[in-house]
Amino acid sequence: MAQKQPKLDREVEQFRNLMQTPSRFDEGFNWTTVLAVAFIALLMVPGALYMSLLAGAGIGPAAQWVTVILFIEVARRAHRELKRAEIFVLFFMSGAALSVYGSALGVPFQGLLWNQFYARSDAAAEMGIAAHLPHWFAPGAESSTYQNRTFFHLDWLPAMGLFIFGTLIAQMSNLILGYGLFRITSDIEKLPFPLAPIGAQGVMALATDADDQDTDRDTSWRWRVFSIGGAIGLAFGSVYLLLPTVTGALIGEPVEILPIPFSDFTDKTDGYLPAVATGVSWDLGNLLTGMVLPYFAMVGSFLGLVITVVVNPILYEFGVLDTWRVGDNTVITLFKNNVDFYFSFTIGVSLAIAAAGMFHVVQALHSWRRRRREDADVITDTFESSEQQDREALLRKRGDIRIWILIAAYIVTTLSYILLSGYLIDWHKGVMIVMLILGFVYTPLLSYATARLEGMVGEVVEPPLVKQAALIFSGFKGVDVWFLPMPIANYGMMTVYYRQCELTGTRFTSIWKATAVLYPIMLISVLFFSNFIWSLAEIPSAVYPYADMIWELDARNQSIMYT
Repeated sequence: MAQKQPKLDREVEQFRNLMQTPSRFDEGFNWTTVLAVAFIALLMVPGALYMSLLAGAGIGPAAQWVTVILFIEVARRAHRELKRAEIFVLFFMSGAALSVYGSALGVPFQGLLWNQFYARSDAAAEMGIAAHLPHWFAPGAESSTYQNRTFFHLDWLPAMGLFIFGTLIAQMSNLILGYGLFRITSDIEKLPFPLAPIGAQGVMALATDADDQDTDRDTSWRWRVFSIGGAIGLAFGSVYLLLPTVTGALIGEPVEILPIPFSDFTDKTDGYLPAVATGVSWDLGNLLTGMVLPYFAMVGSFLGLVITVVVNPILYEFGVLDTWRVGDNTVITLFKNNVDFYFSFTIGVSLAIAAAGMFHVVQALHSWRRRRREDADVITDTFESSEQQDREALLRKRGDIRIWILIAAYIVTTLSYILLSGYLIDWHKGVMIVMLILGFVYTPLLSYATARLEGMVGEVVEPPLVKQAALIFSGFKGVDVWFLPMPIANYGMMTVYYRQCELTGTRFTSIWKATAVLYPIMLISVLFFSNFIWSLAEIPSAVYPYADMIWELDARNQSIMYT
C-alpha cells in the first residue's frame, strides 16, 4: 500500500508541477540583448542607485519588468515578436545588474559609496579604525576627493581596481557554482524549486511565441494577474516612493506619507515591551512575497518574530540586555541588543545551521549513491542505454557544459581571490589557511545547503558572522584583513535562475553570453553614476533618508567586529 505523501511535500510539489520542462530550447542572446544592456546602463542604474539610497529597497523587480515590457512593445512596433528565450534573457540581465549597483552602494559592505562613508564615519573614528584603513579600501582623510566628492582621482584608483576585480570574479563564481548546484539539486535530486515557476510564469505571460501551445484562456489569466499586480505596484509606488522623490527634488525635504524605511514605535512601546524594536516596514513587497512562499516557511518566520518579542523583555529583566535604555529608538535598540546578546547568539546558531547543512549534504550524497545502485540492479541494459541517450540529448539542447570544465573554472576564480588577498596582507599564514577553507570547503557546502533550501521551500537561511569568526581565529593583527576580497559567498540562490531558464526553454549559453556583455558596461555605468550622485549631495545626508538612518548603524555593527 502506497504511503500517504506528507502535507508539506504535497504543498511544495505543487510548485514544481505549475510548469513542465519544454522539449525545445532556444538561444536568447542577440542584438536586442545588447540594446537592453545599454538601456539598463543609461536609465535603470541611476534610478536604482538613487532609490536605494532613498528607500533602501531599490527598484529591483520593477526594473526587470519595465525593461522587458518596454522592449516587447518596441519589438511589436518593429513588426517583430520576442521569443520566450529572448524575454527571459532580458529579465535575467535586469536582475543581474542589481548585484552590481548593490555592490556600489555597499549593501554587502563593499563598494565605493560605502567606502567613502565608512572612512569618515563616527563609528570608525571613535573606535580608532579610520586612521588604519588600507589605501586600497579608501583614501586617507586628507585626500581632496572628499571635499570635491569625486571618485575620478588617483587616490581612488586602488579601491576602484579592487571593486572591479571583486565584482567580476564574484559574478563568474556565481554563474559557475550556481550551474553546478543546479545540476545536482534539479537534475539529480529533482527538487521542486517552488519560486522558480512564479518568475517563469511572468515571462510566459508576456511571451507571444508562435510555437506556444497555451490556449487563449491560459494566456488571458496570465495577462490579467500580471496587469493587476502591475497596477497595485504602480499605485503603491506612487505613494511610497514617487511622492518623497518628487517633493525632495522640488522643496528640498521629502514628504513621506508612509515613512521610509519604517515607522518607529519603539519609544511608544518601551513601557511594556522593553528592549523590543517595534519598527514597522510599510513595503508592500514584503507582504506580497509572503503570500507566494510556502505556508510553513511563513509560519517559521512568524514564530521567530513572536519569540523575539517574548524573549527580549525577559533578557532585559535578567540583565542580559543591560545597555538598553527607555527612549532608545529602533536603530539604537537593534544596535545595543546585538552588542549585548545577539552577536554571540547568532554565532552559536551559525554553527548549528552549518552542522545541519553538512549533515544534509552527506545524507543527500549517500541517498543518491544508494538510488544509483538500486537502479543498476533493476534497469535493463537496453532501457539504460535509451535513458542515457535521452539525457544526453536534453543536455545538448540546454547548452550544458562538462563537469570538469566547471570544476576547473571554479578553482581558477577562487585562487584568484586567494592570491590577490595573500599579496595584500603579505601572505599571512593564518589568513591563507582561512581563505583556502572558506573558498574550497565552506562556500561550496553553504551554497549547496542553500540550493537545497531554495529547491525545497524557496527560503534561504544564511549563517551570519562565519567570515568574521574565521578571520578572528586567523590570528591576523590589524584591520586590513577585514577589507580583503574574500572567497566566501552564497551562490545557491543562482539555482533558481537556472531553473527559470530551463522552464522558459532558454539555452544556458544565452545567460553566459549576456553576462559577458553586461558586466563590463554595467561597471562603467555604476562607477560613473555613483560619482555623479555623490557629487550632488553628501552621502549619507537628509537627502537620502534610508542611508542617513541605517548606514551609521551598519558602520557601528561592523566596527564592533573589526575591533
